[in-house]
Amino acid sequence: MEGPTTKLAEVISTRISHDLIGNIGAIGNAVELLEEGDMDFLSDIKNILKISSSVLSNRLKFFRMAFGLENSNIEDAIQVEKVSQAYIKTIGSGEGNGISLRMSLENKAYNREAMLTVMILVDTIIKGGEIEIISTAKELTARVSSQRGLSEEKINTLEKIWQGEVPDNKAIYAGGLYLYELGREKGHHITQSQEKGFTIRIE
Repeated sequence: MEGPTTKLAEVISTRISHDLIGNIGAIGNAVELLEEGDMDFLSDIKNILKISSSVLSNRLKFFRMAFGLENSNIEDAIQVEKVSQAYIKTIGSGEGNGISLRMSLENKAYNREAMLTVMILVDTIIKGGEIEIISTAKELTARVSSQRGLSEEKINTLEKIWQGEVPDNKAIYAGGLYLYELGREKGHHITQSQEKGFTIRIE
């Protein structure tokens, strides 16, 4: 029988698969070109393999820490920030995507939540923005601002998720749905506001 845990696993698996399949396909295409033996495209093939393998590696590391079983890396604030920074560089046009991240993680109990908010806030950005995530002994505050605007649809949907509603296009909101379930398990209260951008607060 399917329960909430099974449904959530399906949502997360779908989102991760969606975020990896494009670069897996690019590597497959590059391998086909190599097999054809046309050396005119060798430099292009090398570039495709380099970029796609980097994206896959960085996204897999991020997903492993954000959604996987507990491990020593999730307790290390330096590793959490390093992996989150690398994940952001895989979004859009990579390092030139105009998204910056600043983290100040004092309470390791919020580290997984910090990574999930990175994913959630990146998804609200239309083009370019600044993300700041701070955890203290009692709460985590995650804020995003963007001069080019944020997605009102996604922000409104997230507010409904914190109230226990499940959106139709669930896979897009895998990070938010998982964050909500974690909050319920830990007894955390999740709120959001739209002052100076968009802010998620967990306490």
